[in-house]
Amino acid sequence: MAAAETPEQIARTRTVSAEAVLGNRADLRGYPYRLLSVVSQRGMGGDQVTTAVAAAEVLEAYGWELVTVSEFASSRMVYAILRRR
Repeated sequence: MAAAETPEQIARTRTVSAEAVLGNRADLRGYPYRLLSVVSQRGMGGDQVTTAVAAAEVLEAYGWELVTVSEFASSRMVYAILRRR
């Protein structure tokens, strides 16, 4: 099992992994910013999008809303950008 992502790490990078969100290993209670990126690095193409969007859906229950999803071919990662309501 991967380690929990610390609030300090998440705030410093403004990014949390989709896997940490889905595994309930990310603490966003003290996150100080309005925008957050959720990155999915596992799987290929459609699987990464599905994972990023699933994590965004989980975060909706905590006051976040999905703004957009972007796939960067050069890094092979998918980012879901969320905004705090």
